[in-house]
Amino acid sequence: MRRGGSARAAETRSGWLFVSPVIIVLGLFLVAPIVIAFWVSVSDWNGRGSPLSSGVSFVGAENYRQLLTEDSLTRSDFATSLRNNFYYVLLVVPIQTVLALALALLLNQRRLKGLSFFRTAYYFPSVTSSVAIASVFLFLFAGGGSVNALLGIFGIDGPQWFADPRGVLHIALGWVGIGNGADGPGPVALTSHDFLGLSWWDWLAGPSVAMLTIIALVIWVSAGGYMLLFLAGLQNVSSDVYEAAAIDGATRWRTLRSITLPLLRPTLFTVLTLGLIGTWQVFDQVYIMSKGNPGKTTLTPAFLSYDQSINNGQWGSGTAMSFVLFGIIVVFTAIQSLVLRDRDPGSRGRFGRRRAVQPVTPPNSMQPMGPTT
Repeated sequence: MRRGGSARAAETRSGWLFVSPVIIVLGLFLVAPIVIAFWVSVSDWNGRGSPLSSGVSFVGAENYRQLLTEDSLTRSDFATSLRNNFYYVLLVVPIQTVLALALALLLNQRRLKGLSFFRTAYYFPSVTSSVAIASVFLFLFAGGGSVNALLGIFGIDGPQWFADPRGVLHIALGWVGIGNGADGPGPVALTSHDFLGLSWWDWLAGPSVAMLTIIALVIWVSAGGYMLLFLAGLQNVSSDVYEAAAIDGATRWRTLRSITLPLLRPTLFTVLTLGLIGTWQVFDQVYIMSKGNPGKTTLTPAFLSYDQSINNGQWGSGTAMSFVLFGIIVVFTAIQSLVLRDRDPGSRGRFGRRRAVQPVTPPNSMQPMGPTT
């Protein structure tokens, strides 16, 4: 027993020795910064010196209270950034997921020629520098850029993409006489009530045309990367399943709905989770293309946290925004996992345990089929 115990203890020490470099690196560069950032969010650190010095005082939830309950410009800007990011997530995540799935289904056909070329072409934007792509989009969507020139061929007067602060829903409602654009009074029922210092009429402004430009850029860039995930999931599906469905006379839509999508549920969950986290953390496109303009209609929580901390020196408020954003991401991810969970009542019993499938006993071939006399 002693010999076995000592061998097991030696194996344990060896295991900890091998994983200790990873633990040290993660502790120094992941865990420690998160802990220090949380301390900054509950302190009065002004960005000078060390946040762990004796001159920094603990203020508790004061930074969070000012951000969420105190009537101030900071709270109004944070509410505006949440509104902008909500519309961003609402459009980007479904469109990029459907587009990636469609491309994967298209490129999964073995009879299609040039598969390697198309896979590379669709994936190429995902590995291209975001700075370069954002600069190209700025050129395309300039007031006298290629997009407006193309719209002019069809007699459409293109908008000033990065100068119009109106939301598209406000613009559409203005066409039918409701409000007068983003600066109009709007319905009294919506303008007389607010949330986080922003009226319900402003919450329902919709994304600006500048935000739509950023949305188009992100969808074009990210769809190729998620396409590869769906393609890997599709190639793990046995062709025998599709052959059996074809023999049973299933249509393409029936096959997609009843076979492909259920088998792609783990991949779909991964794509939606990554897309949800990435869209709530959008920063670089906003920083390069608009810096929150026009009229703060492209302001996002990640960019506002950076601007509040680096440019305005309000580190407590900026890091508090980061942790509120973290909470939002956790809540939406949990909701998404509940929506996509396995709901097959026949495959799982109580407490999530799989029910045993009862074998069907074939009838005895020697038993008479009819009643006997």
